Amino acid sequence: MESPELQATIKEEYAQLKERYEKLKAYNNKKEVEANIISDRFMKKEDYYSDSLLARQQEIMTDYLKILELRAELAHIEL
Repeated sequence: MESPELQATIKEEYAQLKERYEKLKAYNNKKEVEANIISDRFMKKEDYYSDSLLARQQEIMTDYLKILELRAELAHIEL
């Protein structure tokens, strides 16, 4: 079992990341719907790259969440 301080740190880190992830996911989903409604030829090149970067960030945050979930499971910490 991990120390109470480490348990609290992992829980807090997970909660903060999860909140940021959910907000980014909602934003990316909204942008994806908008892109499907508006033809790509009307989108600015900068928007495409920005959306691409945000989608990549979401993927990385997903991986990070999975790592924190695994760490919590191994340390018997309920998130």
